[in-house]
Amino acid sequence: MSLYTHIQAIYLAATAGAKMQAIDHVKVNARSGIEGDRYALGVGAYSKIEPTKVRHISLISLSGIETANDWLKAGDEPTFNGSETRRNIVLGGITATELNDLVGKQFHLGNLLLLGTELCTPCERPAQLLDRPSFMEAFEGRGGIRAEVLTSGALAIGDKLTLNNEKLHD
Repeated sequence: MSLYTHIQAIYLAATAGAKMQAIDHVKVNARSGIEGDRYALGVGAYSKIEPTKVRHISLISLSGIETANDWLKAGDEPTFNGSETRRNIVLGGITATELNDLVGKQFHLGNLLLLGTELCTPCERPAQLLDRPSFMEAFEGRGGIRAEVLTSGALAIGDKLTLNNEKLHD
């Protein structure tokens, strides 16, 4: 694997509760987020929750998923793959802690400028949709982040994440 932080996978769902679809590239709009995704369309499960939150794009680290799955396996419980976490972007080459540290910071993902807005606190939604317990416990501190899209453009698998013109790496 590359030393540099990069997009491993991209997922979107057109409606609340729909299975996340893997795609190779996607257009992203600074006003709404990922074109065709439930939150850009205003039909996500949490779209109408008050107070409103920026839900343009969600990111999770591959290492965070792997650590959560190790925890689940130790308890003889079912694991979650990237799409089942219900996050839009899976990043390789970054730890969950390093990703969490991007909250409050601007960073580039491919040619897009993003602002990390908040941690994606694990909720029961993935566990309920798949009828698998323990998502919240396994992904505590590893649930990823939400970000606001500041510039429109496109994302593709392999695009790099940069912060202050320096690549983040393990």
